[in-house]
Amino acid sequence: MGAGDYYKILKVNRNASDEELKRAYKRLAMKWHPDKNHQHHLVTKEEAEAKFKQVSEAYDVLSDPKKRQIYDFYGQYPLNSMKVKEEKGDGVVERKLVCTLEELYKGYKKKLKISRTVHHGFGKLKTEEEVLKIDIKPGWKKGTKITFPGKGNQEAQASAPDDLIFVVDEKPHALFKRDGNDLVVTQKILLVEALVGKTLNLTTLDGRELRIQVTDVVKPKFVLVVPNEGMPISKELGKKGNLRIKFDVMFPSWLTTQQKYELKRILSNTDD
Repeated sequence: MGAGDYYKILKVNRNASDEELKRAYKRLAMKWHPDKNHQHHLVTKEEAEAKFKQVSEAYDVLSDPKKRQIYDFYGQYPLNSMKVKEEKGDGVVERKLVCTLEELYKGYKKKLKISRTVHHGFGKLKTEEEVLKIDIKPGWKKGTKITFPGKGNQEAQASAPDDLIFVVDEKPHALFKRDGNDLVVTQKILLVEALVGKTLNLTTLDGRELRIQVTDVVKPKFVLVVPNEGMPISKELGKKGNLRIKFDVMFPSWLTTQQKYELKRILSNTDD
């Protein structure tokens, strides 16, 4: 349905208030309700049902602030929801399954409500709703596919319903980046800490607190590797990748003459 169509169906403008939407819906619902549509003798019951369904669908979307926002922005609803309508090849429908890094680290059980179109005899279509359960395994990667045979749309009465495939997509994390089975994090440290050492405190994706000692001098491009603190490896039970810590060294904005003298004296006596 194109942008603005829901507003035209309810005969309201795009800035209509909730009260205006409600009044428009009540008026049109009464007009087109199949059981009350007696005055429109030129309209069949099937046509009245179709009009009533359009009115109800429009009001369902526009009366919900979140749905209305999506509809106004993209010109359609649902958008990337669980409504199965995107065909991918013969007999296959693919949908994104967006997961957080925490979910892919610890594992998670997701419940997803889908709606799909199926044939209901005599060429009629109906919408079925169902809740699917997906058991996300620790270590799954972006691109992992989960197939539900026969849970997509039924394109023709004589054909079997399409398969529904969810494809894992990874939501960006505020702290960690994933690189294969490794996790990468960047830590800010002061110049003095880069030279003399520091204890880092990191919270892992499963909520543990790590205390990591930095004892080496942090040189440009230096990376500290913490074994077995990366992502779980889904096909190797109990194994994990590594945690790779990169450093962003913060230099002082200015030094006193005395500080410059002391630094020059101390650093001039060090070996490479």
